[in-house]
Amino acid sequence: MIRAHFGLAKDPFSAENLTLLPHQREVVDILRVHCQQGGFCVIVGEPGTGKSVIKHALCQHDPKRIMTPVVNRTLHTYHSTLRILCEAFQIEANGVDHRCERRLIEEARRLNSAGKMLAPIIDDAHLMDVSALRKIRLLFEDFPKNHCLVLVAQPELLSKLALTVNEDLKNRVTYSVLLKKLAPDSVADFIRAELDKVALGHSTFSDDALGLIVRSSEGGLRRARNLCLGALLEAVRDRTKTVDLKQVNRVLLQPHWRKEVDLPQ
Repeated sequence: MIRAHFGLAKDPFSAENLTLLPHQREVVDILRVHCQQGGFCVIVGEPGTGKSVIKHALCQHDPKRIMTPVVNRTLHTYHSTLRILCEAFQIEANGVDHRCERRLIEEARRLNSAGKMLAPIIDDAHLMDVSALRKIRLLFEDFPKNHCLVLVAQPELLSKLALTVNEDLKNRVTYSVLLKKLAPDSVADFIRAELDKVALGHSTFSDDALGLIVRSSEGGLRRARNLCLGALLEAVRDRTKTVDLKQVNRVLLQPHWRKEVDLPQ
């Protein structure tokens, strides 16, 4: 609908291909280095701060050289996580745990001999049981050193790792980064970069509309993206090519955008 109305060839603010901001590109570059040396990396941040953007960028960076199997269902047990990893590596997932582990290690060594690096990603790792996470870490100890296990999580994972009982995990982390909410100028730059990507003029959002979006996003990339998409859809409904305060305010009146104190009792 947005593409047809604005005459675009690509979807604006596509979640699969968002522009990397400078600090996100730096994180991806560091992860690549740890893939070469052997690493155990932790990326943490509040929801909407850009963790998924980094994950997608790493997956798409160089698929011929870096394999990035992703485990998204981290509420599973270690047994189930092993099966998900086997599926990601496209190997047999049946049998007891130690057989799955042996097949994963053999596949990792085969990929190593073929000159490929591994960057297995566990998303929402803060939801995973620590005992299962410890077993996963021990499994990857037997992988060739050209791999990097990446945990993507909310900040509560750092609290878990800070416990004395989890010191063995914390001591093996080779790189960690806390993604913070963005400054207003960075959010505005992100929006303009996404408009440039689909050849949509910066004037599509009036200065007032852009300012309101930046303030309402509160430094979160996902909030900014969703607010921009909602405002563009409102522009389609109004049959206008310019997003102004009217369209943005109409989105902000939706209950999920309003503060709890503003909701009717």
